Amino acid sequence: MRALTWHGTHDVRVDTVDDPEIVNPRDAIIKITSTAICGSDLHLYDGVIPGCKPGDILGHEFMGEVVETGPKSTLQKGQRVVVPFTISCGGCFHCKVEQFSACENSNPAEKQDMSAVLYGQPMAGLFGYSHLTGGYSGGQAEYVRVPFSDIGPIVVPDHLDDDKVLFLSDILPTGWMAAENADIQPDDTVAVWGCGPVGLFAIQSALAMGAAKVIAIDHFPHRLELARSLGAETINFRESHVLDALMEMSGGIGVDAVIDAVGMEAHGFAFDNMMEVAKQKIGIGADRAHVLRQAIMAVRFGGKVSIPGVYGGLTDKFPTGALMEKGIQIKSGQTHVQKYTKPLLEKIENGSFDTTFLISHRLPLEDAARGYKCFKEEQDSWTKVILKPGMAA
Repeated sequence: MRALTWHGTHDVRVDTVDDPEIVNPRDAIIKITSTAICGSDLHLYDGVIPGCKPGDILGHEFMGEVVETGPKSTLQKGQRVVVPFTISCGGCFHCKVEQFSACENSNPAEKQDMSAVLYGQPMAGLFGYSHLTGGYSGGQAEYVRVPFSDIGPIVVPDHLDDDKVLFLSDILPTGWMAAENADIQPDDTVAVWGCGPVGLFAIQSALAMGAAKVIAIDHFPHRLELARSLGAETINFRESHVLDALMEMSGGIGVDAVIDAVGMEAHGFAFDNMMEVAKQKIGIGADRAHVLRQAIMAVRFGGKVSIPGVYGGLTDKFPTGALMEKGIQIKSGQTHVQKYTKPLLEKIENGSFDTTFLISHRLPLEDAARGYKCFKEEQDSWTKVILKPGMAA
């Protein structure tokens, strides 16, 4: 089959690789019909997430048709399914309390040591996201093996085309959980850093949960325009002093909740960020945490901080004093996708949530390398890229 493979920093290629096979009784094989490039894929593309090996198949946002099942899979051949990026067994302590992205059994034992050393406990398995998370082949391919297929995939009705439901695999649940983690109350003012796909869905979700005001922070004009179209007020951080603007827009008290939808590769020419860019390039530390620092400084005393943006390593100059003295609550983590797919599918079906506004480009899988390059370098116009195996060039 053909698949998009990692070969080093800014070096991804569509290669011919072996077809996946059923390995365990709960496996299924999915023929991919749509797969997307995610903002967190760019962390692998930029080489700032450790544990990638040449030839690894990337991609964790995908859907398709079931073509083969193991004897203990609950799926049936011919069903259309969206597959969560989190691989979860369904039976461990964390899965039973719906903390699916903390599954104890999906990262193979021989792969667990690296993330256990970094984080205290091993990570769960994720599709296409380095050997830190199990080394599973991803879905930017013609076919993919789905472990624990009786737990993860959600069957979608035929009347909903791929564009409407694909983002149930990651970014829509991630945006929803980001807003949920912000514990939004009536009359809350919420600030969202980053108007990429997750940030935009977090804005949409926060307003759906009853936020009185959502303020979106970015510097790309089109992305800010998309945020306004959803009902947000906006700040261009290259034209305004963010902290001053937020204080003014929140009546001088600070915003009630903040959402960092940027993560470890923040943009901007702030001194701390430029220093961390340099450190990231030479391997000293892994995270550019300018946005998280700014969010903590912007939130009011007793406020709430939600972190859906991906962080992978260490950071310094962290405002622990502000964190403690302000009595801030923090929630973060990889998304518990399986917890949210069914209720969000219902919102898509009844028309209360639209996901298609994000899509800017559809490319053949064979053109995936160009898709990555443009998604990184032209983020204002390439807001979301969908790859289609078999699509004519």
